[in-house]
This record gives sequence, structure tokens and C-alpha cells, in this order.
Amino acid sequence: MSTTLRTRAAETALDIARELRDPATVTTGLSARAAHTLCYGLAGTALLHACLTDAEPTSAATAAAHWKAAGQLLANAPPDGIHTGPGAVAASLIIGTGYLTPHDPHHDLLPRATAWLSARATALARHHHQRAGKQQGTPWMVYDAIKGLAGIGRVLLAAHTRGLRTDAEPGLRAALGALTHMILTPLAARPGWWLPADLHPPTVQIPDTGAATTGLAHGIAGPLALLAAAHQAGHTVPGQADAIRTAATWLVTRQSLNRTWPPHISGAALDGRRESTSRPEGRTSAWCYGTPGIATALRGAGHAVDEAAFHRAAEAAMTALAARRPNEWDTEGTALCHGSAGILQAAHRFARRSLAERAAHTTLTHAPFSRPQGFLTGRAGTALALADHGGLLPGRAAEAWDCLILLS
Repeated sequence: MSTTLRTRAAETALDIARELRDPATVTTGLSARAAHTLCYGLAGTALLHACLTDAEPTSAATAAAHWKAAGQLLANAPPDGIHTGPGAVAASLIIGTGYLTPHDPHHDLLPRATAWLSARATALARHHHQRAGKQQGTPWMVYDAIKGLAGIGRVLLAAHTRGLRTDAEPGLRAALGALTHMILTPLAARPGWWLPADLHPPTVQIPDTGAATTGLAHGIAGPLALLAAAHQAGHTVPGQADAIRTAATWLVTRQSLNRTWPPHISGAALDGRRESTSRPEGRTSAWCYGTPGIATALRGAGHAVDEAAFHRAAEAAMTALAARRPNEWDTEGTALCHGSAGILQAAHRFARRSLAERAAHTTLTHAPFSRPQGFLTGRAGTALALADHGGLLPGRAAEAWDCLILLS
């Protein structure tokens, strides 16, 4: 690794954090609904400051101020996943406090935060089972990494690892059970996560025959990543190993010749028919829909069920991504979700040094201009990826910050 590049990454991460010390700076220009969130606002910047405690002596106090401000702005925010609403603050606390000293008072808030997420997971799992058998598929908001059980379940797994077993266990088991059921319950020739076109969000372009989505943010890779991580940690429900094999095999068989994945597979294609409209390419290089997320899920599946084919598919995808120049990546900006920081963090996890350095260089070129300020789509997430690359983050945390995007 280039020492100069690593130093620049660390310095830029700290510069971003210092610019985001004041909670008012973070919330400037954000709506009331967005100001508290992990994806856009204060829950994300609180996480950044908590993770940088070893590198910046005042970061613990700054994180506390951001958590307090986020809590005050929750108001009547609806229950949601781990990126908005009460779940965003809960997830930020559960992961962020792992980087603080054992005596920090925020540890006392974790049982309540975990219990809230556990109750949310149980409710979503119940909703899934109530829909089962109606041949409608499972909506994104029930299963995905942003609003649903894949993301919530991963934070509950982290909470369980940190010793919050009583509070985390009910929701974690409910999440694993519902996701296993979804994967193992096909809708005729279509997988259990297929949705008709009218049940997809209106902003997403889906063929009239509906689609089964592939990526980590909203597709089957998210549930696969959680099931695999839980399996490796010793948390299993009946059928979980079969569900891991089913989902991973489905992804492997749909990997394209250039070792990427389409954002979704249409209902017509699943039925063995040609789709009349062209298929969008999607962000094949980005965390949300592309190689970084799907390859991570497949690698986890390979570890969980000891299947070499899943490892090979994951490694081939990352090799193909590494062979593409940054100007060939279909990313946008520097953020974790759509941008180069997502590639950087995935490359870090895969120990792909040259890819990580190219992603770091690309990110550093534009990092000061990223907007908004939060974790998933803003500067806080970019800074965390740069801080990891720059060696600023302590190794004592039981669960790393990027479990929030299912990369660990």
C-alpha cells in the first residue's frame, strides 16, 4: 500500500470529521425527516465521530452531541429500517459504541435500542408470514438492507455478539426465519423475492412482468449476506443452510459473462421467455446493486456452507472489477451506496490492494465535495472508508462499522 496514499486518506477522513463537528452544520439544508437519519444526517455523523475516538480525542464528546441532536429530531418519525427513523439512531448507537471506551454512558442505552430493533424485526417477520401463500412476493421494505430484515437482522446479530442476547434474540431469530422461508418458498417458477411490477417502488424501472432483484441494497444478496453471517456466528434456524445454497446458486447462475450481474431478472426471463423491453444495466460497479455487494454476499455464503463455487464466483467478480479502470466504473460520486467509497471498502475486505488504492485515489480526488453529510450517501460514510484505508480505526470493536452495509 502506498504510504502517501494511506496518509492522505487518513488526513482527509479527519478533515471531513472536523468539518462536521457541529450538528447544525450537518442538518443545514436537510428536511426535518432527513436530519436525524443514518443515511443523510446526524445518526451517520455520530457514527463517524464515535469510530474516530482513538484518532481524535474530542470525538466521543462530538458523537454524544450528534446522538443527542438526532434523538431530539426524531419527533414522530415512522418506524423504518436502520437508516431512517428510530432504527437509525439505534443502529448508530449499537455499532458506534463498540468503538468507545467501556465506561462511556451510551452503553447504557443499548438494551433499549436493541429491544426496539428486535420488536421491529418481529413485526416485519409477522407481516411476511401473513402474506405467505398469496402469491404476491415479499416487498423490499420487509426484506432488504435499507428498511427490512436483512439490515435490521445484521445489527441485531452485532448486538447479540456484543452481549445483548436477551434483547436481540427474538428479533434475530424472527429475521432469520422469515428470510429463510422467503428464499425456500418459490412463486411457481419465480423465486420468493420476485415482485410484480406494481409492488416495486414507483421510482424504479421494472418490466411489466415484474422482477427478482439481485443486489445487496434491495435484492437477494442482502438476505444472503445476513443468513451467511449469522450461520458463521452459530445462529441458525431450520432450513437456513438450504436457503443460503439456494440464494447463492441463483446468483451464481445469473452472473453475466463479464462477471457482473444485472440489477434484476424479469418475470419473463424467469419464466424462460424473452422480455420485450431492454434490460437496464444498473450500477454494476457500485455497492448497492453491483459487484462489491453481491460478491461479498457470495463469499460469505461460501464460508458458511463450505462451497467453493460461491468463492470462485465472488473472486472472479472482484477480479473483473479490478481489471476495469475507474473511468469505466458506473459509479456516481464518492459515497458508499452509489460511489467509489463502496468499492474502496469492499476491496479492503477482499484484500484487493490495487483496487483499493485506485478506489482511494478516486475518492480522494472528489471527497471534499460529496453531499449530503450522512453515512450511506454522504461524507460521513466516505470518511469512514478513507479512515479504514488510512489505518485510523481501532481493532477492538466487536463488530466493524461496515456491518451496517453488510460488508462484514
